[in-house]
Amino acid sequence: MEIINHEVRKLNDPTGILEGDRYEYTLAIEVEEDDELYRSGGLELRLILAVNEGEARIASYHFNDKETEQPLDFALDEEEEQEILAFCKERTEA
Repeated sequence: MEIINHEVRKLNDPTGILEGDRYEYTLAIEVEEDDELYRSGGLELRLILAVNEGEARIASYHFNDKETEQPLDFALDEEEEQEILAFCKERTEA
């Protein structure tokens, strides 16, 4: 799995209910053709990164078929989740 492109935007919480900041990431992912996640039209991972008092965590995520925009029922393994978290932390506004 390789991240080939990404977009990020800071989410606004007008209610002030959520502690810390939230960022929405859309990651374009490339996988090998023999991987079960492979989609000919492309694959994206959308996630919410929660940052509170210097600590960041992935609050939620899901994979989408980029061409059809349909959600896919797959999960990241622990190593992949740590890699994605590190990628996002490096690119998050501090």
